[in-house]
Amino acid sequence: MALPLTVGDWPPAPIRTERLVLRPPEARDRPLVIDLGCDPEVNRYTGGGRDRAQLEADMPATPADRPGQFIVEHEGGFVGWFGVSRHDPDRPGRVLPDGGELELSYVTPAAAWGRGFATEAGTAVLDWVDARFDEPVVLCTQVANRASRRLAARLGFVEADRFEEFGAEQWFGVRHPRSR
Repeated sequence: MALPLTVGDWPPAPIRTERLVLRPPEARDRPLVIDLGCDPEVNRYTGGGRDRAQLEADMPATPADRPGQFIVEHEGGFVGWFGVSRHDPDRPGRVLPDGGELELSYVTPAAAWGRGFATEAGTAVLDWVDARFDEPVVLCTQVANRASRRLAARLGFVEADRFEEFGAEQWFGVRHPRSR
């Protein structure tokens, strides 16, 4: 389980990149996030799509409504979610002695794959992190998820560990903060 992030200036103004807008989640995003959570192709490396009825029952009115969470839009359409939280120190993987590192997570709909949106959004989120924190950021993905590992490399993550979790071998990467 990801742990909450403490940020003094939340919610921020939307972050704008060349093609994208990253903004805090709103109630109107709920159906899109539910669709994403139910998609078996999108969730192939996270245990498969969740049951729609269960996800609808579990999801709050505003999904991921906490600091460090961003809905990603391209030309007004939903192209993903990126979030930064604290890595649970009880889970495997650690680069700090006590754990609790910043952890980048993301999920994008299949229609957005291969268009560079994830690299652009991830870069923007990591720039946002670098402006507020002087800490490493970690990322965990299945070793089998080559696309996610390629994205991690483009974002500056390097392998720090591998371990078994959730019934599969996991790749655990770290990215150290850029100079301010």
